This record gives sequence, C-alpha cells and structure tokens, in this order.
Amino acid sequence: MADVNRNWAGNITYAATSIETPQSVAELQAIVRKASKARALGSRHSFNRISDTPATLIATKGLNRVIALDTEARTVTAEGGITYGELSPWLHARGFALHNLASLPHISVVGAVSTATHGSGNSNGNLATVVAGLKIVTASGDIVTLKRGDADFDGAVVSLGALGVVSEITLDIQPSFDVRQNIYTDLPFQALLDNFEAISGAAYSVSAFTHWRGDKIGFVWLKNLAAAPLPPADDFFGGRAGDHPWHPIAEIDANPTTEQMGVAGPWHLRLPHFRMEFQPSAGAELQTEYFVARKDAVGALEALHRVQDQFSALLMVSEVRTFAADRLWLSGGYEQDCVAFHFTWQQDWEGVRQVLPLMEAALAPFSPRPHWGKLFTMPAAQVQSRYARLGDFRKLVTKLDPGGKFRNAFIDEMVF
Repeated sequence: MADVNRNWAGNITYAATSIETPQSVAELQAIVRKASKARALGSRHSFNRISDTPATLIATKGLNRVIALDTEARTVTAEGGITYGELSPWLHARGFALHNLASLPHISVVGAVSTATHGSGNSNGNLATVVAGLKIVTASGDIVTLKRGDADFDGAVVSLGALGVVSEITLDIQPSFDVRQNIYTDLPFQALLDNFEAISGAAYSVSAFTHWRGDKIGFVWLKNLAAAPLPPADDFFGGRAGDHPWHPIAEIDANPTTEQMGVAGPWHLRLPHFRMEFQPSAGAELQTEYFVARKDAVGALEALHRVQDQFSALLMVSEVRTFAADRLWLSGGYEQDCVAFHFTWQQDWEGVRQVLPLMEAALAPFSPRPHWGKLFTMPAAQVQSRYARLGDFRKLVTKLDPGGKFRNAFIDEMVF
C-alpha cells in the first residue's frame, strides 16, 4: 500500500491518530494497554469502516510467524498477522493443507476468519470453520485463550474485531492434496437455474462468473481434486470448455490467475483465483457480497436477473459460489448452507450506493446476510435480525471489553 492511512482499495481513509506495528506479543499487549480506543488492522481488505477507529490502529503484519505444527492433532498455530500466502506454502512443504482458500492468498488469516470470509464448495465450510483455538489480547492487555468446545468459542471466532486483537490462531489441517482447474464459458443462465445443485456440486470448489447482462454466465470455474473423475471434455450443461486460460474479467490478461486447463497442482496454487506473486490491484474497485440460504439459490438468481439492467453498468464482474453451514454466531453460514453473490464494482461509490438498495430489495424475500467487510446499505435492524445469537455476542463483547475499547461506529451501529 502506498498510503498507510488507507485501505486496500483506497476508498477508505482511516480516522486513526496513529498506526502501530508491533513485532512481538508483548509489544502488542503494551500498545493495547496504552490505547484509549483501538482496532486491529490486517491486510486492509475491507471495503467499509469495520476496521476504523479514532485512536490507535494496530497493524498485525509484523506478527506473522508459525508457532507450532501438531501432526498428531493435525493443527497448525500461527501468530495473528500471518497471511494465507505465507502460511500455505509453509504447510504444503511439510505435507499438510488447509481445507479451502479464498480468491486472494494475500489476505490475513485472522481478518478473513473474523469476518466469516469463505472459499467455495457445497461441502466446504467458510474459512472460520477450521479454527480450533484463539488467543486474544483483550482491552486490559491480558490474553484470553479459547478452544473449540468452550462456551464462548462459537461467538469469538467471527468476532468482527470487537473482542480484542487475536495474537495467536490454531487451525485444523489435513494432508496436502492436488487440485486441477477447468473452465467453461457461456453457460446458459437457464441451465444454471435448472441444474443449480448439480453445477454447484460438480467439483470440490465451483465459481460462476457473470456480468449480469443478457442470459449467459460468462465462466464456470471447476476446481476439483486431482484424483476425481475428469470433467466433461467439451459440453458442461451447455457451457463450452475453455481452450485457453481466462481472467474472471475477460478483458484482463489471465497471467495473474492460478493455472487452469486441467493441469494438476498443489492445493494452495489452485484453490485461490489469483497467484501470490502478483500483487492484486490496490484500488479502482469496490466490493459487495450477500449470503442467501442455498435452498433459495434459484429464486435469488431469478430475482437478481429481473433487476440486472439496473446495476450491471457499474459492474466489473460478479461471482456466485456456495459454502456449507456452520455454528459460528455471526457467520453468514450460521445454521444454513449458503449461496454467495459477490459483486466487484467500478470505484464509483455514489453510483453503487444508488443500486445497492434495489438489489437488497430484490433479495429481501430470501433474508440476505451481507458480508461484514464489504459494502451494503441494509438498515442495521434488518442485518441484526438475521443473527439469532446476536444477543449472546453482545454479552460476550461486554464481558471481554466492558469499556468498549475495541468498539467503533460500525460495531455500535451493526451490533449494538
């Protein structure tokens, strides 16, 4: 980032009076104790003010070391500032893997977990579902340790940064595996409606990219285990097999994307859409995402299709994915298998702000949950109504941060 006071996309300028970058947990604790108000800052990949504070931002990028690999328990423990791009090759070199990854390996593990960010796959929970333990530096500077099975654990994983700064995170791991990636173009929209479950379940991870123009889905990306049966050689529910690599935005060179054309490779070099060695664009886009119960996927697709002409002119690309239900209190997947509707916008907030209410109204019959770290205009009361355990989360915040050191305007509005 050229400007340390701004987020990844450049659409948010932080109000913080200082940005601290601790290099040890002890230093982190001292910074937290001294701060009047504080928020953790990971890889800056949020598009709203969830990470903002009027006082001290704590950039965790200096806390990026792997602490322990437990091959018997099949867990890895790392400091709270590590990114997937740092952790994944380390794990793979030792014969292990995470169950899934998001589109970008550049994002921080704790930032992704704390906002319930996800990859794809009907049977794959979001990235937070493999958290087995946390250590959190709370407002007093003390460390609270939580493990899966503890009373507050399911509330503390997707925390929105409201409980403190995660200094250490433990994740479930599994043996390393290979993945191959095949792409199909121009899938008829009606074919997606008629065969949604078959298409979304056709591979380990499936993404459908569209511009919401006309009646075609531009690309379907199938990321399948290398040992799985080969996908169709040509016709995939009416979509054609790609004869060369593609970027999700067709006009952009495919070089930054992970290898396609069915060439098998390690999980961490196929599950993301983009390669770690290519720095993603630091600007010129905004992002929105809504989660709907997967049982309502076809109805939600139809609803968006009916209003697509009202928002498509502002789109760079949109992605449709699925992920499995979980028990994490503030997760978009809390007690429901999900379909996720992701929108990458041109950096025109005034225009986007005009169309989001139209899209939210179209999805309203399906009780959408917005991604916590992205742009939406849904009223706070409506968002809060989607989370049955929100009251318990409020109690947990008050318990661990009674003075509200880690609360900010976003948390006050959306949680309280």
